Amino acid sequence: FLTTTLHPPCFSSQILFKFSLPQTSPKMPVDLLHPTADQEARTHKLKRLVQSPNSFFMDIKCPGCFQITTVFSHAQTVVLCGSCNVMLCQPTGGRARLTEGCSYRKKVD
Repeated sequence: FLTTTLHPPCFSSQILFKFSLPQTSPKMPVDLLHPTADQEARTHKLKRLVQSPNSFFMDIKCPGCFQITTVFSHAQTVVLCGSCNVMLCQPTGGRARLTEGCSYRKKVD
C-alpha cells in the first residue's frame, strides 16, 4: 500500500527571474555614506557619521600686550587678560564672542 504526500508548490527558477528587480538600482539624490564637509558641519553632533563635539579649546592673543590665553570655545564667564585686564571674550548662549581685535587659533592637543 503506497501513500503519496503533497508538497507545497515550489517556484521554479524561471518564475523567480520574471519577478526579480532590475539590475540597475535608482540613484539616491544624496550620498549618505560620503557627506561633504559642509554637510557634516551642519548636522547635529550626535547624528554625524562619527560623533564629534562642536566645542574646542583655543589660544586667544590679547590685542594690547600680545599675551596668549587658553580659553574654552563655549566659555560661560567673561575672560580677562592676565596681565592687562582687557576683556578677551564674553559669553553668549552658545559660543563665546571674541572682542574686537582679538585673534585666536584652535588648540591641536
